[in-house]
Amino acid sequence: MTPTENTHEAVRNPHPHRHPRPDRLEGVNATVDEYLLPGGGPSITALPKISLHDHLDGGLRPQTIIELADAIDLELPVTDATGLATWFEEQSNSGSLVEYLKTFDLTTAVMQTREGLFRVAKEFAEDLARDGVIYGEVRWAPEQHLARGLTLDQAVEAVQEGLEAGADHAAASGDQVRTGQLVTAMRHANRGMEIAELAVRHRDNGVVGFDIAGAELGFPARNHLAAFDYLAKEFLPVTVHAGEADGLESIRGALFDGRALRLGHGVRLAEDITIEREDNDSTFVSLGSLAQWVRDREIALELSPSSNLQTGAVAAWGDDLASHPFDLLYQLGFQVTVNPDNRLMSNTSISKELALLTDAFGYDLDDLLVFQLNAAESAFLPLEDREELMDTIIAGFENA
Repeated sequence: MTPTENTHEAVRNPHPHRHPRPDRLEGVNATVDEYLLPGGGPSITALPKISLHDHLDGGLRPQTIIELADAIDLELPVTDATGLATWFEEQSNSGSLVEYLKTFDLTTAVMQTREGLFRVAKEFAEDLARDGVIYGEVRWAPEQHLARGLTLDQAVEAVQEGLEAGADHAAASGDQVRTGQLVTAMRHANRGMEIAELAVRHRDNGVVGFDIAGAELGFPARNHLAAFDYLAKEFLPVTVHAGEADGLESIRGALFDGRALRLGHGVRLAEDITIEREDNDSTFVSLGSLAQWVRDREIALELSPSSNLQTGAVAAWGDDLASHPFDLLYQLGFQVTVNPDNRLMSNTSISKELALLTDAFGYDLDDLLVFQLNAAESAFLPLEDREELMDTIIAGFENA
């Protein structure tokens, strides 16, 4: 294709007219949950936000893990909440998705009973509300929660009851949050069709879509082609983890075999973008056919900056947030969204991710608004509900 001309500054320093990058991110050390835009700007935490890529088994409270583990005599590596939180973060900073995923052995172990699932889901919804999330899609794999006798349906019902209880508790405190379950199949297992049928059975009881997750490399989406065919016939939306631990072929598979409407992470789509600099300091950016398709079709990228660093998904571009291709994708017009992925493992929240991106790339309130509108527009909800979310977001940002 013919390269599209862009200015050198558009890639290297996209917002020279905006506030200079501060030496320290304001608000990071103020409280656990409060993040502020630099220069005395509004609270990022208080802004209405959308979470599209948020794992239930990656968002447990450390104290909850301790208490649930004690109830089932499960030995923990650390027995105090602060130390356990540190352990999870340190174990997750491996640079490998495979090693990163091993930390989930511990969280899923305490989520094998109705009581455990209910409590974790209830607290998850409460924590979304505290993060300013007005709509969150909560993804998890029911097949990993059957070790103590639950059926797949019982597991989904327990999580839904917990999410609803958490939303009710948040509402009593003045915070409104709505959730939807993304029922997930493990890509290395053989239960894709069974989990797809489970998702469709519960589409009128909280389930809004389907996902496949787990070790990406070596387990392509086409392994679950029958499940994706079934979901397409049932018109249940699909997102697929792709472009995290594997590259462009994985993304192609998610789109072609999975009929994905969103890409879980999708960050390695940047491998299909070529940047060429000339002596006159101009920059020419060309998109490969895959990147062009994703951009032109406005297929949302569920980007999770901190997690992408931990798992090595962006190692080809660098080892710090300023090297993350998030801003490149944003500047080129991709449907970027900001997500925590796993709040426990990355010690993060959407508010924190937005604050870190603001620090790295000099974003302002208008940029953060774009990210939230992108997410609302890409939610697996009816059009009227998405428009209502967008109206709420715009009003919240205007009043910030």
